[in-house]
Amino acid sequence: MEDPQADSSISFLPHLEAKIRQTHNLARLLTKYAEQLLEEYVQQQGDPFGIWGFSPPRLSLAGLSGPSPSHAGLPLSERLRLDAAALGALPALLDAVRRHQAELNPRSPRLQRSLEEAARQARALGAAVETVLAALGSAARGPGPEHSATTALSTANSAASIFSAKVLGLQVCGLYGEWVNRTEGDLSQLVHGGVA
Repeated sequence: MEDPQADSSISFLPHLEAKIRQTHNLARLLTKYAEQLLEEYVQQQGDPFGIWGFSPPRLSLAGLSGPSPSHAGLPLSERLRLDAAALGALPALLDAVRRHQAELNPRSPRLQRSLEEAARQARALGAAVETVLAALGSAARGPGPEHSATTALSTANSAASIFSAKVLGLQVCGLYGEWVNRTEGDLSQLVHGGVA
């Protein structure tokens, strides 16, 4: 008599491989969109953002930073969990940036749509990574702490706070690109060296 679990795991493997490849392809596509979003954001902010060599101050964002240098040394499942958590935090931040841009650059509906789309893309990629983790038996740790994006990105009417809001928006767009790129790299390792 055959083991029914053996049959289900064999039939499950092609589905898992397909899901991993699909998620990797989504991440690869989103890296291009993230580059375009950052470029579009910079173009809409005016000087000094578009000036070559401009290096804005790094402002603190509650609960989210770029991938750390030690990220690459972690086990792949842990890196994917970190990717999923960051992608889960980004939509609220991108939505807050979009709201600020509606006030600061009301004649830039394209940028606002791009930010809205980036938030949707981050949600979709984060959910896909969580699905891959669950299929691998390494479920994500659940939702992280709520990020007070509105508080972190709140603006007043002063010139200094407008500049800070623009810098924070730039930082959020940059973080979106960094985490999508990191996720693509982590999934690439899974595709080329792991299950897929």
